[in-house]
This record gives sequence, C-alpha cells and structure tokens, in this order.
Amino acid sequence: MKKLMNGADTLLAESLSGFGAVHGDLVTVSLDPMFVVRRSLKSGKVALVSGGGSGHEPMHAGFVGAGMLDAACPGQIFTSPTPDQILAAMEAADGGAGTLLIVKNYAGDVMNFEMAAEMASGEVATILTNDDVAVEASTHSQGRRGVAATVIVEKIVGAAAERGGTLAELKALGDAVNAASGTMGVALTSCTVPAAGTPTFTLADDEMEMGIGIHGEPGRRRVAMMQADAIAAEIVGAIVEDLKPAVGTEALLLVNGMGGTPLLELYALYDAAARAAGAHGLTIARSLVGNYCTSLEMAGASITLTMLSAETKALWDDPVHTPALSWGAVAF
Repeated sequence: MKKLMNGADTLLAESLSGFGAVHGDLVTVSLDPMFVVRRSLKSGKVALVSGGGSGHEPMHAGFVGAGMLDAACPGQIFTSPTPDQILAAMEAADGGAGTLLIVKNYAGDVMNFEMAAEMASGEVATILTNDDVAVEASTHSQGRRGVAATVIVEKIVGAAAERGGTLAELKALGDAVNAASGTMGVALTSCTVPAAGTPTFTLADDEMEMGIGIHGEPGRRRVAMMQADAIAAEIVGAIVEDLKPAVGTEALLLVNGMGGTPLLELYALYDAAARAAGAHGLTIARSLVGNYCTSLEMAGASITLTMLSAETKALWDDPVHTPALSWGAVAF
C-alpha cells in the first residue's frame, strides 16, 4: 500500500487541517470535535448539515459554503460521524430557523444523525438520500444506499435555503429531488482503506463490478470489461426503468468519478450516457462531470440522472461558492 500520509491514525486530522488552511476564506474547521462550518453564516436561515465517513472527498466538507451546506461532519474513513460531532456542527451552523439534516442511507449514519437530532434543542428535519438503483429496496434490510445524487440534493436544497425557504419547504423539496434521482456505479479496481492496508476486494484485469457501492460494497454482478457505450446503456437503462420518466423530460446528468479515473475517461462516459439518455427520450438540460462522491482511489464511475422541473432547474442554476463547487455571483 502506498499512501501520501504520515499514518492512518492521523490522516483525517491532517487532511482537515490542510483543507481549512487552503479554504479559510470559505470555511472554519474544528478538529475537536471534527466538523467544517461555513464562515459566512446567515442569521434567520435554515441550517443545512450533512456528513458521513471520510474517503468520499470532496463530499461533504467540500460542499460547505454559500448556496449549499452550512456545516459538514466527517467521520473516520468509511465510518459515520459520531452524534457529538453532528450536534456540535448543528450548533455551530444554527441560524435560528431550524436545521435540515441531509443523510445518506447507511445504518450508522441514520442512527447517529437521529441521535444528534434528538439531542438538539431547536427544530430539526431530515432528508434521507437513497438513490442507488443497483440495490433493490425490497431485498435489502437497510434499503437503497445514498450515493452521488446526495450532491444534487445538497445543491438544490442549498439554493432554496439561501432564498429563504422554511424548514418544511426545504425538506419537501429535498425529498422530491431524491425521489426524482437514480444512480448506479461501476468499479474497475478496488480501493484500499489506509487502516486495512490491503484492497477491499480484488478484480481480474478483464473484470469489473457493476453496481458497486461507495465503500466497496458488492454490486449487482461481476462481469467482463465492457466498452463505455455498453456500460452507459446498462446504467442509464436501469435508472430509466426505475424512475419511469415521461418522454421529453428534462434531466440533469452527473458522471461522477470514484477517485481514480481520469477526466479523459469520465467525459467519454458522459458522451455515452448522454446518448443513452437521449435514446430513452430524455433531454439533458444540465450536466456535471468530475470527482464529487468518491471512494478513495477506486477506479470507476457512477452515473446519476435527476429529473428536473422548472423550479429545480432554476435552483440548480443559482449561484454557489464552495471549495468543490462554484458558479455564479454570490452575495456574501
């Protein structure tokens, strides 16, 4: 195992320290307990707080800033943040209008965010993201995993919060965006958790895992390597089958890298996915390509389609200024 680190036990704290030094104009970093909070908090605004295990960077700390999250709590690698971390982040981000938690559907995250919500003094609501269509909810006790569409939920709901939306309005909006989203990923290699020191799983040179989770969880099946067109056709087909959008529906297409795939390949996969979506009668109205919800150094990618309304498209277009996502003019 080769990692740019001093040690597995200090990697997260040192990474967060570097993150805070680089992006100190946008965020403030606390190391005890660990959380990242927006530097320019707005009074009277609903606070958006998310988090989860580290190893998925830039999610979630990279999305703290104007037009998106107010705070994020990073747990240890692939491990949920603790309730005290989450509560501290909620208190640091409190703008006096309640707190909206955005939580990916994993047992540890759900339990610890629920505990923090119960300990909080103010009004709290939760959006649970579960966009991974590779997991059949009826055959998995936890239900579907929350993956890359979480980024889309955070951006759209963050824009609505910046406009002054109420806690109830923002929760309803986030639930609707999640329900309008589907994601599936593919892995070409495993990742290596630093504390483990060995790959989570192994794939032969001519194999890939279709439907992989962002922690290295097994996919739908292990298959022979496929060309980008075939990968995109299968993934887009699975998402369309799940969401059943009407022909002509406008969609946001996110092609997300797992951490170890170059942009050269991600843009080629986007081209394939856009053509596959068009073959199903969808209109790609908005796009995003890059590493946003990763799995350490795993080679592979995920494809997300989010069906858009006029409202959600406008909210996606609203200005955002965070370390990992930025466009438009933001008034601080």
